[in-house]
Amino acid sequence: MTLTEPSRTSRAAERVATCLPELGPSGRLGVAFSGGVDSSVLLALTVRALGADRVVAVLGVSPSLAADERAAAHEVARLIGAPLVEVATHEGERAAYTRNGPDRCYHCKDELFTRISDEVAQAHHLTAVAYGENADDTRRPDRPGARAATEHQVCRPLADAGLDKAAVRQVARELGLPCADKPAAPCLASRIPHYTEVNPERLAQVEAAEHALRQLGFTDCRVRHHGEIARLELPTEELTRAASEPLRQQVHQAVQQAGFRFVALDLAGLQSGAFTLPLVAVTHRTSPA
Repeated sequence: MTLTEPSRTSRAAERVATCLPELGPSGRLGVAFSGGVDSSVLLALTVRALGADRVVAVLGVSPSLAADERAAAHEVARLIGAPLVEVATHEGERAAYTRNGPDRCYHCKDELFTRISDEVAQAHHLTAVAYGENADDTRRPDRPGARAATEHQVCRPLADAGLDKAAVRQVARELGLPCADKPAAPCLASRIPHYTEVNPERLAQVEAAEHALRQLGFTDCRVRHHGEIARLELPTEELTRAASEPLRQQVHQAVQQAGFRFVALDLAGLQSGAFTLPLVAVTHRTSPA
């Protein structure tokens, strides 16, 4: 499979190209890459603007990255034609990360960008690093990873170009990227309630349960870890199907086999930022004007 070029140059793609950092005649750009639609569009557009020999996709690998996501990221990078390097991240060794406060993502991104600076930049002759923050992300209060990007001078071409999520997906469709309509896939740690320790065992339970649900046809799902209880978030249009036979029994069995004793279906449906947003909102309300 190869990427298809759009029939005309996308204005969005042109805007992103103008927001790329100045690399000099022989510089290379590292793209913090996950295989999601944002980082995939950024990677594709940078390859298009700079050439594949001047772009390196960098995938952070740790227990918080599901094996399915890791494999998918390699496939997307291959289709784009960009070289991909993996870097092992050790956020699990940081007490501030495992403590799992609302700033957990900051410590994860800080670890990733530190590893890129220490282990990837020199080896692959990177002049600058970019990541896939979009314009919608900049307006959300539950994105502490953005602070780490600022501290490490990581650029955000999609956001600087004014591309929101809808625009990013449209560009992905024009470029023929297979992840154009892929649901958001935050890291596995986002399924664990804040102030409950993040550890490899809980991450593995979540990964196994979500993999099983995808095998049953639920492509967009979250398994929230509440000790012995797995709280399943699905799109609201999928709730009836999940609670009806024969899937009800199959869902129950699959999630129990991942290590949970009880399986609960959340009638609120799929919720982005379910754990972080309420805490951030409280902080904002109590902060002095």
